[in-house]
Amino acid sequence: MPAVKAFIVEDSPVIRENLIAALEELAPIQVVGSAEDESSALSWLGNADHACDLVIIDIFLKRGSGLGVLRAASGLSKPMSLVVLSNYATPDMRRKCLELGATHVFDKSNEIDALIQHCTRLAGGDTGPGALGPAA
Repeated sequence: MPAVKAFIVEDSPVIRENLIAALEELAPIQVVGSAEDESSALSWLGNADHACDLVIIDIFLKRGSGLGVLRAASGLSKPMSLVVLSNYATPDMRRKCLELGATHVFDKSNEIDALIQHCTRLAGGDTGPGALGPAA
């Protein structure tokens, strides 16, 4: 199974490092970059030399917002899956993220396993409608 190239947008260094370690150990993921704020994320994603299959985005960042990253990234002409991983995965926030282009929204506190499953299925090419479970 080929590794999914992932870009992580997370402002907490501890969470970011633990997430990268977990993803690379438990799923066919290769983390190719990360950012802790909206402008750094958009700069990396907008660079033609940078490519990834998956962007994992937190809502609350050091500067800016994950919503801004979602809005801008969904407008790029790069083929990539956008998912949100947040402690603020309320029904309203899930709906807003999906409207802005996220394919899935995962709660950091209790849906890490679902994120790992999503990554594994994505690596296996299982991206059809409903193949990755519920969107919200």
